[in-house]
Amino acid sequence: MYRKNRLLSCNTQRTEDYKTGTYKRAGGVVDPLPEDAPFFIKDYYDYYKTNRGYHKRSLNSNDGWNVTGTMSFLNQPILHYTNEIRSAVLVIHGEKAHSCYMSKDAFKYMTENSNYKDNKELMIIPDAVHTDLYDKVDIIPFDKMEEFFKENLK
Repeated sequence: MYRKNRLLSCNTQRTEDYKTGTYKRAGGVVDPLPEDAPFFIKDYYDYYKTNRGYHKRSLNSNDGWNVTGTMSFLNQPILHYTNEIRSAVLVIHGEKAHSCYMSKDAFKYMTENSNYKDNKELMIIPDAVHTDLYDKVDIIPFDKMEEFFKENLK
């Protein structure tokens, strides 16, 4: 039922956007930050709403993405064909990121029932949250990335 309701809502919004000639935005990172905000919202706030990552044209820092911008994702099994990827893939994610399960799931789909799993790696950075890998150069695994690229981009 959620999917059907989401599709109906997006279709209604898409028609409204067409009529008005503007796109409704979903809203960026909440501001002010509520005290009871989940930890990942606090992480995003710490990045997108401070000098660390704020930019006047950043969608996450300001009005957010178009409400209808992800409609196509509702109609496609995003990970379904990842086991057909022949190219080398290095998946890097922060251990404490709320979204870490997404990389673990993607890696699982990429390597299960695949003839191309030998050139795939999953690297979880201990204690890192989602936004730490945007700009904390002391924990971004540049050495591993260089090694991976040199090995796989011949």
